[in-house]
Amino acid sequence: MACRISELVIDCADPEGLAVFWSEVLGFTELGREDDGAIQIGPPDAGHGGPQATLLLSPSDDPRTGKLRLHIDVNPTDRDQDAELERLLALGARPVDVGQTGSESWHVLADPEGNEFCLLRTRLKPV
Repeated sequence: MACRISELVIDCADPEGLAVFWSEVLGFTELGREDDGAIQIGPPDAGHGGPQATLLLSPSDDPRTGKLRLHIDVNPTDRDQDAELERLLALGARPVDVGQTGSESWHVLADPEGNEFCLLRTRLKPV
């Protein structure tokens, strides 16, 4: 028996804004809202418990301090890395310097609230 990641929870100041951003990035839709203002997004035809993990954007007033200990990696599915980078930047992502040398095959970006994520080079098949 093993476990599988079903949700990733991201504490944020603006769940609505991040739900829009990450839904556009991942092709997700809103799956539900909690009484505390949290918004769950996930694959439109699979939802929670499907083959992909969902994101739960949870409201928090706590300020972020220091480097994140966990970050998300994304891969393009229907275009090359350069085209996907252009799309992500247009959605509101921004480049972040976390000490890269410039020779990496990935791009380090931040979402609108400053959460780092990486855009990897390899194109994956959509799920």
